[in-house]
Amino acid sequence: MKETERVTTAADKFEIYTDGACIGNPGPGGWAAVIVQGTSEVQLAGGEPKTTNNRMEITAVIRGIDHVPPGSEITVWSDSEYVIKTMTRGWKRKVNNDLWDQLDAAAAKRNVSWEWVRGHSGHPYNELADDLARGEAREFRRTGSERVSDLYSSHGTDAEQGLSHLDSTGKARMVDVGEKPDTERVAEAKGEVKMSQETLRLIKEGGFEKGDVLATARVAGVMAAKQTSNLIPLCHPLPLTQVNVDITPLPGGGGLAITCTARTRAKTGVEMEALTGVSIAALTIYDMCKSADRAMVIGDVRLTHKSGGKSGDYRAP
Repeated sequence: MKETERVTTAADKFEIYTDGACIGNPGPGGWAAVIVQGTSEVQLAGGEPKTTNNRMEITAVIRGIDHVPPGSEITVWSDSEYVIKTMTRGWKRKVNNDLWDQLDAAAAKRNVSWEWVRGHSGHPYNELADDLARGEAREFRRTGSERVSDLYSSHGTDAEQGLSHLDSTGKARMVDVGEKPDTERVAEAKGEVKMSQETLRLIKEGGFEKGDVLATARVAGVMAAKQTSNLIPLCHPLPLTQVNVDITPLPGGGGLAITCTARTRAKTGVEMEALTGVSIAALTIYDMCKSADRAMVIGDVRLTHKSGGKSGDYRAP
């Protein structure tokens, strides 16, 4: 199907609320985009040590649109008449042409509509974008230097300024969670291994010399989850209370679906353990079956659910 013929579903529709801020003009600035899809929410934020308010307004929209898949249906909400009227009424572009070119390119790949919202009118997502952008500007004024500061959080997670595994200079660090309370945490991740019908038949019938493929993959997934902190450099070791790996045929055949659920009572989340369990279970299936089918494809590994901690629940759309 050509892109122009693509059918848009509800899952492809996004609302993006953007804002930019600057302390002085020019001066340290910040931008933010809040992306809403159904009940899911993603926050993006960043900034520059010396910029202008208009550049931050445009940057916020570019980053927001770039974050969603091409072909999606998007409504952009901004309190910047400069952005909205330039995109809808053809206001003359006298400056910032580098950013306008980027915005045109991003918007051309999606179905974008543009809406103006009055600033500080009490709209929750507009106010959130404003708070995030101002926070970034204040941080750049405080540090006076470049830093990596994209923020990704779902369902209103605790919005630390910047990626949690980076310090204010952009260097990797292990996050100090010592002050956090222990809470019950659960994470579920899924993935797939696509294969030929003949390979799937051999697995079901125990036709591989290495042994029971599914049983071995389940054990490998559990063992891998327990070793996550040794594999991912900045992960905290967690006292896992349960890891369960479930492997079932994909609907219609043609492969296997893997689900890993990890549980703990700890100060930080267990998402990486669930994702590691799925990944290693899938690699184990490939290893045990590659003599019959080297064309197997491992994919669609993603977090599908998490609960616990200050950030609350997340469920993939």
